[in-house]
Amino acid sequence: MLRVLSRQARKKPGLIPLFFFISVGMGGAGLYLLRLALRHPECSWDRKNNPEPWTKLSPSHQYKFVAINTDYKKLKKEGPDF
Repeated sequence: MLRVLSRQARKKPGLIPLFFFISVGMGGAGLYLLRLALRHPECSWDRKNNPEPWTKLSPSHQYKFVAINTDYKKLKKEGPDF
C-alpha cells in the first residue's frame, strides 16, 4: 500500500499535499477518539471497581473539549448525593 502511494507521488507530485493532509486528518481523528475513550466520564474501562464513573465527578468538572459559553466553576449541583 505504501509502495503504491510512493509510486503515485513520484509520478504526480501534486498528490503529495493531498496525502499529507489526509494523513494529518486521520491522525487527528484517531487522537481525538483516543481522548474520548480515556477521558470522557461516560466511558468505563473498569466495571468492577468503578461501574458508574460519572457519579464521582463534581459539577465544576469540565470534560468537554471546548466550552464556549459555560463557566464550570460557577455551576452548582442540582441532584442529590447517592
